[in-house]
Amino acid sequence: EKVSEARKRKARRLKQAKEEAQDEIEKYRQERERQFKEFEAKHMGSREDVSARIEADTKLRINDMNKAVQMHKEAVIEKVLELVYDIKPELHANFRIGK
Repeated sequence: EKVSEARKRKARRLKQAKEEAQDEIEKYRQERERQFKEFEAKHMGSREDVSARIEADTKLRINDMNKAVQMHKEAVIEKVLELVYDIKPELHANFRIGK
């Protein structure tokens, strides 16, 4: 009977130690996650800030592109029309007459 009591006590101690270890692991994980979120917020800013920066940068680039289009539009159209209207008929290099 003493042996079975000792085994039960040992099993209870092992179970308690396992539960304590799990609690400790969970607390450590939560602490590391909190530290990571602080680090992320400090170095990257919030998602809204990043989103706003990207949106502003995108609008700026689109405006620059639109200005470039307006500046070069006429010249490009003229060049395309010149290439379309300037027809030079010639045979393809691989064309073979006869055979």
